[in-house]
Amino acid sequence: MSRLTAPHRGCAIATITRSRRATIVKEAAQIRMHCQRQGRSTERTVTAIRNALPEVTALEAWRLALGWSRADTVAQISDVYRTDGLIPPGPSQSMLCRWEHDPHDWPGQEYTTMLCRAYGARPVQLGLSRAGGDAFDGLGLGAKIRYGHADVEACEAPARERVVAMTTSAGLPAVRESLHLALLADPAGSSAVVELAEATVEHYAFNYSKHPPHTLFTEVRTARNLLTEALTTHTIEEPVAAEMRRSIGWLSALLGNLAFHLDDTSGARAHLTTAGTYGTRTADARLTAWACGAQSMVARATGQYTRALTHAEQGLAHAPAGLARAQLHAWAQLPALAGQGRADEADAALAAAGRELEADAVGEAPGRFGFDAAEYALHEAEAHLSLGRTERATARAEASVSQTPAGTPGWAASTLVLAQAEAALRPSDAAQRALDVLERVPAARLRSTSRARLARLDAAFAAISAAGVDDLHERVRSLPPVINDHGAAASA
Repeated sequence: MSRLTAPHRGCAIATITRSRRATIVKEAAQIRMHCQRQGRSTERTVTAIRNALPEVTALEAWRLALGWSRADTVAQISDVYRTDGLIPPGPSQSMLCRWEHDPHDWPGQEYTTMLCRAYGARPVQLGLSRAGGDAFDGLGLGAKIRYGHADVEACEAPARERVVAMTTSAGLPAVRESLHLALLADPAGSSAVVELAEATVEHYAFNYSKHPPHTLFTEVRTARNLLTEALTTHTIEEPVAAEMRRSIGWLSALLGNLAFHLDDTSGARAHLTTAGTYGTRTADARLTAWACGAQSMVARATGQYTRALTHAEQGLAHAPAGLARAQLHAWAQLPALAGQGRADEADAALAAAGRELEADAVGEAPGRFGFDAAEYALHEAEAHLSLGRTERATARAEASVSQTPAGTPGWAASTLVLAQAEAALRPSDAAQRALDVLERVPAARLRSTSRARLARLDAAFAAISAAGVDDLHERVRSLPPVINDHGAAASA
């Protein structure tokens, strides 16, 4: 979930004491019971609560009008996810509390949809209508907002033209289905199939961070199987077949990265080896180089720094000049050298990455296979941390955090590296940063890399007593595994 920060959502709310909060809950319950006896609707009950208790926001008033606790709301949202056949990356009670009381803290679009469905309300009724209007504000009060697809039949006629999907997840099955339809139309492949396969890879790569890894893994695997089946069951002209194999290679690269983020290192190695093989066969130097860089990352995660450096150097042998080489230097070679304590060579690798980045005409590229200044700063920070340069690590981690949207995987990585750098001198700050990551990033979206950083930070606090440290110990201890013993992915 992405957290949207709005410029304004009404007046700032004054601090409310614990005793006043208890009084509000009690009085709201009395108002709700009175309205129920009068047969009033939930909307009219909300109005009554807000008239009597002006400090209560619209979002909180709807919950109170229903007689729900925050735990009830969280449970209801999880039920909505399950109704749609999805694993629920539901919000926590503390997130809901912030949304109810902080005028500058908004739920993202996906959670807004789920709150609307749970409460049976529109965004505008919950005080969550963005500036400039909301695509659902024109729906009738009885219209049902659905996850990933609005119920057009329930909309009033003027609103049907403005129905939009309120989650990026809806695009995943649609892209795969379009590829399937193209192959049904041209089983032996065509230029249209090639173009659609490339668009499919691009879609998955650009939206990689918007989906839980296990969800995206299933879609990427299905898309790869569609292309593989076409190649193995039909006679396809070689130019078309070559481009389909190239897309299979890039899809394999995505599967390797996803497996790694799901803490499946052996699966990651298998998929990345396949990606490298297809990169070599199709003469796609960038694919080959990237697959080597990813294999270096996997080896490094298991402490195999010599092997990681070998993969990094193999990748550099294939990487085109510019952004691709900058990425291999910073993402693969630099951390492998830093992990071995080879400071001078690590500095040289960092300098080489900087030169390649500066020489590149564009200087950045989006998506899973891209590279930018924020990622460069993150790798530099981790290298300095490995080499014991905590001040430099702190500065570069702060730079990376400032260039990434809050709540995203990149932000989580940078924030946890910053926390590691601060742990010795500012343990309370470090612990609070880590707790903030756990609050903002649902367990289903917390990658194995961030979990490893959390584990290292938690270990560093073993003999430290500071504010937030005990809470962090408990949160890390109770964090569900990425994939449990029964093969099920973490839900939240």
